[in-house]
Amino acid sequence: MIVEKIEWSGQVLEADLENSEHQEIVLNMVRAFARDSMGNGQDLSQESREMLIDGLRRHPAVSVFIAFNEKKPLGFATCFLGFSTFTARPLLNIHDFYVGDEYRGRGVGRHILHAIENKARALGCCKLTLEVQENNQTALSLYHRFGFEEAQYDAGAGAVLFRQKKL
Repeated sequence: MIVEKIEWSGQVLEADLENSEHQEIVLNMVRAFARDSMGNGQDLSQESREMLIDGLRRHPAVSVFIAFNEKKPLGFATCFLGFSTFTARPLLNIHDFYVGDEYRGRGVGRHILHAIENKARALGCCKLTLEVQENNQTALSLYHRFGFEEAQYDAGAGAVLFRQKKL
């Protein structure tokens, strides 16, 4: 299904995780992102490579978007549907967001974000959320231009912080 047609003769598709071509593209894109300095800085483990697509396919609330120019994948985003208890509505979290080095600054990321926002609006989501490294000025600039703000519940309490505990 074409989610959005874009002027650079490309398109943003929502991946069909049952389609073997899309599976291969998603795996390769996640691996490229993992190797990037703004990702993990190293390739996925063999175990992660073997489990990724099946894990995504089994997840009940995943959407993966792929930007193409002709048949060449340029970037992708992995999103997970969540729920806001404060608004009693769904939200869409952008978990992974990556555009290949050679395609950055050409509008690819912006078009992926538009496709994600269109999906979120169609699902009745109250907001989009994401995590970004503090030193990723390129992504922070893109997100700011697209309307993302520092998350806050109470303006006087400061920013909402994201934490993790590895298991």
